[in-house]
Amino acid sequence: MTGAAYANLVGFYLARRFGPRGLKVYREIRVGKSIIGKNRCIDVFCVREADSRAFAVECKYQDSLGTVDEKIPYALDDLDALPMPGCISYAGKGFSEGVLHMLRAAPRAAYCLPVAEQNESSDETKELDHLMAAHFGWWDVLVAGKKPIG
Repeated sequence: MTGAAYANLVGFYLARRFGPRGLKVYREIRVGKSIIGKNRCIDVFCVREADSRAFAVECKYQDSLGTVDEKIPYALDDLDALPMPGCISYAGKGFSEGVLHMLRAAPRAAYCLPVAEQNESSDETKELDHLMAAHFGWWDVLVAGKKPIG
């Protein structure tokens, strides 16, 4: 799977999963500059038009060992310079153990690997679902299936 195919997979998943909640999902939206002065292109841009809240998702997929490892620390730093909330969505078996540890420990990184046409949460999507829910205030996503105390 290419990086663009992965970004499309994540984008279509988010549109199917959260579109009924008023979320609009776009691909490749230009927003300002990166930390090295390049024009930034956000992979997946999510907007809830009712209150103008936005969330950016940078997508990183690596299925074989390669140079993406070198890009992850930069991508995490660049997230801090983003003029809006966002995260890194990642998947694939090609990340080194060190980079996987870095991604798993990052509060703004989420493992996500939906299947085509998926529109419900799964173990493979729940990390990104939780970041989206926390940002947009969809608390039912976090407490799904639980009963309140008392």
